[in-house]
Amino acid sequence: MSESTVLVLGSDPPPTLDRLTGRARVIFTDEAGLAGRLPTADVLLAWDFTSEAIREAWPERGPKPRWVHTASAGVDQLLCPALIADDTVVTNARGVFEQPIAEYVAGLVIAMAKDFYGSWELQRQRRWRHRETLRLAGTRAVVVGSGPIGRAIGTTLLALGVKVDLVGRRARPDDPHFGLVHASDALNGLLPHADWVICAAPLTDATRGLFGKEAFGLMPPRARFVNVGRGPLVVEPDLIAALREWRIAAAALDVFEQEPLPADSPLWDVPHLIVSPHMSGDTLGWRDALAQQFQDNFDRWAAGEPLANVVDKRLGYVPVQ
Repeated sequence: MSESTVLVLGSDPPPTLDRLTGRARVIFTDEAGLAGRLPTADVLLAWDFTSEAIREAWPERGPKPRWVHTASAGVDQLLCPALIADDTVVTNARGVFEQPIAEYVAGLVIAMAKDFYGSWELQRQRRWRHRETLRLAGTRAVVVGSGPIGRAIGTTLLALGVKVDLVGRRARPDDPHFGLVHASDALNGLLPHADWVICAAPLTDATRGLFGKEAFGLMPPRARFVNVGRGPLVVEPDLIAALREWRIAAAALDVFEQEPLPADSPLWDVPHLIVSPHMSGDTLGWRDALAQQFQDNFDRWAAGEPLANVVDKRLGYVPVQ
């Protein structure tokens, strides 16, 4: 294959793409220059995976990249009707974020069960107040999203003695780790029995607003809710109401409808809510891992081999085999 053109979207470039030297011409662009450069590129690397510029700039006709890779697990920021309809291949960063996110969720679950927040606050006030906390073993978690991230979360919680109900788009009996993977239409029947509800689902037309007034109303008062999927999966005013009215015990959000979360958002002041800035999957060295993953896939592309992590553009995620 002759030298290819790789277009990288992002003001914060990858740490290194050294394995492309002599094999590809690497061009960097910001959002403003994207539309003008897309027709000249063979490959587009969406390094800035928070940008929606690809959806706005993707050409309906004429030359365009034959492969788009996003440095994220979710692809909702870039998919648009024109990209879905054409034959451009889309791949994602599956394999980089699963275990870090699972560890983050486990940390949140332990922190809420053991009331670490209360201990830190009492320490700040120099108050000695003994409490009894929740034992994790034997509690039940409903994990929504049966892709690699949801499965890693479920496996980690199982190791803590938590009983896990994994929910996916369709039912899968005889799962080697979870027994039964529940279909999405079983969710409402599972929520009333949940101590923990973990949202790790992709953002699609079917999942947008999945957790709203009805879902929070089905959860028992002891339930704690965690979202590490996408912000629009949650109807934020309904979550605020559920927490303020003590209809659920606590929640933690790592993703939001609007990011960065505005300083005047009411979410900052909601009782028993932990707010973190979309960081659950970001551990030391994660950028290097993303760059190496893209270069591994470029090796396959240059050799004419099948790419890893190919997204089903109609579904909006990489199907689980």
